[in-house]
Amino acid sequence: MQKYIEVTGKSEEAAVESALKQLGLDRDEVSVEILERAKSGFLGIGSTPAKVRVTYEAEEETVEAVAPVQVEEKTPAAEESAPVRENAPHSEEKASMPRTEDTPAPQGDEKAQRIETFLKGLLEHMGAEARPVVRLGEENTYEVELVGDHLGSLIGRRGETLDAIQQLTNYAVNWGQSHRARIHVDAEGYRAKREESLVRLANKVAAKAVKYRRSVTLEPMNAYERHVIHAALQDHPEVTTYSIGTEPNRRTVVAYGHGENQ
Repeated sequence: MQKYIEVTGKSEEAAVESALKQLGLDRDEVSVEILERAKSGFLGIGSTPAKVRVTYEAEEETVEAVAPVQVEEKTPAAEESAPVRENAPHSEEKASMPRTEDTPAPQGDEKAQRIETFLKGLLEHMGAEARPVVRLGEENTYEVELVGDHLGSLIGRRGETLDAIQQLTNYAVNWGQSHRARIHVDAEGYRAKREESLVRLANKVAAKAVKYRRSVTLEPMNAYERHVIHAALQDHPEVTTYSIGTEPNRRTVVAYGHGENQ
């Protein structure tokens, strides 16, 4: 069930950060719509704050039984690049992607046990010969690696099956818990490979936007992939990024210039 909050801030980014802090969510777990852009006014007179609407998935009141997950054989998605088209809508969002060093989850860690138990049952239900290895990251994050042979079916086309497994795990483990854990699920190092491919794409598209001094709109991506694009270009001196549209057709725009200059 989708819910949203509307928040104001001195800038679009400040408003988004405030909303994420209120919700206790990461940037890749929400969708952002810019309702009003910040205006500086003249000599500080007549300035107005930015206003954003942040949409997120809220937990249902009942938990349905886990349905079988349809799987597909893995394609060489890590080397794919999303086709692009040019456009220039107006909305903005940025993201950062911190790196963490993983350590084995301590014995007796209740959430790690819940993660392992759920995933073992899910993998068995899917008929997959794999096992989860749970490690503890930073800031209440659990990094899970699915270990086994021939895991392409658990990854799926462009990671769609892996994303579904991660979403189900987060939902099942955090249901009814007062402290929410962030759970990242990977297999065969797919996330890192895909991220490298997306970073290359981001830089290529940014160069195109600068060369032609116009915006470039990428094809639809999931929240994780958009997150990578935003993070890769957040410090670029000549472009800004934001997303438009609604799931599952939400797209990232790489725009020449920043703020009111774009």
